[in-house]
Amino acid sequence: MAGNSKRKGAIKKSGKGNPTAGSGGRVRRGLEGRGPTPKAKDRPYHQAHKAAKRAEKEKATRPKRRTTSDAEWAAGRNSVVELLQAGVPVAAIYVAEGAERDGRMRDAFRLAAERGLTMLEVTRSEMDRMTGGAVHQGLAARLPAYEYAHADDLLDRARDNKEPALIVALDQVTDPRNLGAVIRSAAGFGAHGVLVPERRAAGMTASAWKTSAGAAARLPVAQTVNLTRQLKAYQDAGCMVVGLAADGDLSLPELVAPGGLAEGPLVVVVGSEGKGLGRLVAETCDQIVSIPMAGQLESLNAGVAASVALYAISQARLAEG
Repeated sequence: MAGNSKRKGAIKKSGKGNPTAGSGGRVRRGLEGRGPTPKAKDRPYHQAHKAAKRAEKEKATRPKRRTTSDAEWAAGRNSVVELLQAGVPVAAIYVAEGAERDGRMRDAFRLAAERGLTMLEVTRSEMDRMTGGAVHQGLAARLPAYEYAHADDLLDRARDNKEPALIVALDQVTDPRNLGAVIRSAAGFGAHGVLVPERRAAGMTASAWKTSAGAAARLPVAQTVNLTRQLKAYQDAGCMVVGLAADGDLSLPELVAPGGLAEGPLVVVVGSEGKGLGRLVAETCDQIVSIPMAGQLESLNAGVAASVALYAISQARLAEG
């Protein structure tokens, strides 16, 4: 045979005369100590890893929570006592010089002392100025500026609880008492938060706080600059958006039927009693849902409509769970 023929299995000589290990030995040594395959989210070039990084970046760059620009004032002896009894956050209590110490005033003093609140005495003219000329009867309470959640925080709350999202959005609701009633119902029936527009809508005033009966301290309320755009963002996140209206093409019993839409992530949009849902908001909704009623009453106010719908949804989810 020719002198340059190679015997099968012979060790190849390198140019310097040193033997080179065969591929089998190199592969075995290369695999030693590598351990189990990393999870998809931990592999830099995997789509799951990139998605997790994008989510972290979005959360880091998320706008800071908005707060009301000014402190809210509650004026009058009954109003202040009711706020203190309801557990509404209060920054300080103000008493006008020379104000008569009647039973309601003493109740305010006692409740404020129990909560360790600061009480300050000011002149009557100063109290007139602070409360904007309201009938204060010598007693006023200053509420701290309310810190609104970001709209995405409501989805995060559902995700943290490992539950399908349930969010209540209000459209054109301007009465803060209706907002407070919706917050109370949302907290009671397992919703993850309430969404309100930033403009031309009720905000977290003293009246909303009082009507919520303290629920606003447990349930986040988020603000959005553009309600329609935020509803679309919720849809992109996998939520079904349903609006409540008397002329809905789907009834509430149909919505909450076994295997129905109520079992998945859901946003319930409630309009005002007079105007209902705005045109753009209604067009954005995936379904318009009506609440069947026996009488001739055409519509319910926002607080009652939200309560009825949320109760039905919560019962359907309990039955499914």
